[in-house]
Amino acid sequence: MQRYLTDRKRASGLGASHNGTQHHWNMMVSSMAVVVVAPIFLITFALGFQGSYDEIIAYFSSPLVAIIMAVSLIVLIRHFMNEAIEAAEDYVHGVAGQLTIVGITWASYLLIGIGLFAIARMAL
Repeated sequence: MQRYLTDRKRASGLGASHNGTQHHWNMMVSSMAVVVVAPIFLITFALGFQGSYDEIIAYFSSPLVAIIMAVSLIVLIRHFMNEAIEAAEDYVHGVAGQLTIVGITWASYLLIGIGLFAIARMAL
């Protein structure tokens, strides 16, 4: 009987860390989200800088723009965080590597929190 396994399933668990395939797949999915979100973010952000201060605040306080900004912020910073963690795992070892990963994670979630607070403050 022939086994029906996908290429991904055959590669899962192989390698030194035994989770590289899952991480690679997660980064591919995250990259696809970035490909969709980044142009929408840039277009929306660029359209907001026309007019006076009050017009700009009114534009960024609309619900659709606030949602686009919030989703873009989360997707882009999480993608950055995962890439930075991967680089730290590859190039910084020992306690310094673990502290670097903790620092990257805290800084990323801090940036997300500050950004969401700013978006909520403009939107409400």
